[in-house]
Amino acid sequence: MIETSDRTPLPREFFDRPVLEVAPQLLGCTLVRRSAEGTIELRITEVEAYAGEVDPGSHAYRGRTARNEVMFGPPGHAYVYFTYGMWHCLNAVCGPEGRASGVLLRAGEIQVGADLARKRRFSARHDRELAKGPARLATALDVDRALNGTDLCADEAAPLVLLPGPAPRAELVRNGPRTGVGGGGAHQPWRYWIDGDSTVSPYRPHAPRRRST
Repeated sequence: MIETSDRTPLPREFFDRPVLEVAPQLLGCTLVRRSAEGTIELRITEVEAYAGEVDPGSHAYRGRTARNEVMFGPPGHAYVYFTYGMWHCLNAVCGPEGRASGVLLRAGEIQVGADLARKRRFSARHDRELAKGPARLATALDVDRALNGTDLCADEAAPLVLLPGPAPRAELVRNGPRTGVGGGGAHQPWRYWIDGDSTVSPYRPHAPRRRST
C-alpha cells in the first residue's frame, strides 16, 4: 500500500498499477464529493475490477470508443458511464496510460453528508442503503457524465477525490464473481468486498435480457 496522509488524495502511482492490485486496496478508502449543495464522504466497502482489452466484461474489451476514451488515459481519473438509459456508475481508471482498466465503485458507507444523500436517495429505507450498489452510489453523490475524466488525485478542494482510509483486516476482505457479468467474464473472481458490512450490495448473477416478441 502506498503511504500518504489521511487528508491528502491518493497519489497517481497508487492507480498506476495492475487493476487487481488496486481494487482490493480501495476498500476502506474515502471518496469525497464536493458540490454547491455540500460535501459527502463515503467509505468504500465494495468494488469490482475490469481489466480492459483482455477482459470480456470490460467496456474496453473491443477497443477504444468515444464512450470509454477516459479508460485509455492517465490513471487516477474518473470514468463515468450511463447505463440502462437511467443510471450512472463511477470507476477509477488504473494501470499505465494507453492500457484501459478500471475499478467500479460498487458500494459504500456515507460518513459525512448523509442528510444531503437522503435528499437524493429518498427511496432508501435505511442509511445503509444510500450507496448500496453502483447506481445508488452515483445517485447519492450526484455523479454523472459531467464528472467523467475528473482527476481523483487532485487537491482536496476538487469536486471528486479519493483519500486513503483505514484498510479492513485481511480476513474480512472477500472476493468472488462480478455482479451481472455474463459471457467470458462471468466467472472472474474480481469483485471485492468487506465481509459482514451492511452497505455491501447482494451478489446477482448475469440474467440475459429477453427480447420482446
